[in-house]
Amino acid sequence: MSEKNRDGKRTARERLAVEREKQKSAEKRRRALIVGASVVCVLGLAAVIGVVAANAGKDDGDSEAGPVVAPSGAQGEDSLALPVGEQSAKSTLTVWEDFRCPACKSFETTYRQTVHELTAAGQLKVEYHLATIIDGNMGGSGSRKAANAAACAQDTGKFTAYHDVLYDNQPPETDDAFASNDRLIELAAKVDGLDTPAFRTCVTDGTHDAWVDKSNEAFTSSDFTGTPTVLLNGTNIYQDQSMTPAKLKQMVEDAAKG
Repeated sequence: MSEKNRDGKRTARERLAVEREKQKSAEKRRRALIVGASVVCVLGLAAVIGVVAANAGKDDGDSEAGPVVAPSGAQGEDSLALPVGEQSAKSTLTVWEDFRCPACKSFETTYRQTVHELTAAGQLKVEYHLATIIDGNMGGSGSRKAANAAACAQDTGKFTAYHDVLYDNQPPETDDAFASNDRLIELAAKVDGLDTPAFRTCVTDGTHDAWVDKSNEAFTSSDFTGTPTVLLNGTNIYQDQSMTPAKLKQMVEDAAKG
């Protein structure tokens, strides 16, 4: 074999050896990157778990409710009912409602005039109970904040008027417009004497948030299936397909006659 051929084979072997070393080095770097990436993923997962744990139980970005503060004049078990009308009225209309609930607005639109007429005549007492079903179903906090604002209106004796304003200005079910305190305060200007510093503070501080939560818990733990639930002297009249404002009026007037 010539010296030239031997040198050529030696050079080839050397090149092969060098290439193998490069491959070994590349493999080591690849493994190091995989291990490093795995560590980053684990740390990232730990961070995510930490954030989830830290935020567990929080309500759509709102701070947790404080102590239960019932609105002025609230009655019934755990002071969860907001009464309207004469206490001596022989008929009681119990209404479970959600200010974001379209069906609740429909009931109000249909029966409001009759209910106001009967309460003004001293023949009917209404007990309003506030729920936050739409917040739970659609997300958001508009039901809860609107209920708190209504409770704040109750503190100043303006519940009925503000209650009606909220329904007259109810946003579409998927629009959480009532989650805005500014919007709730803006609507209060439609009620004479309601837009006061005390009302604004009550709304922005969520003074009755915990009370609203307790009212909603009472609803969800009941046998009621949805809002509105409307009971006349304990009988669910909302489920009565034959019920009309005229029929409701007649039933209440008959009861008043004794």
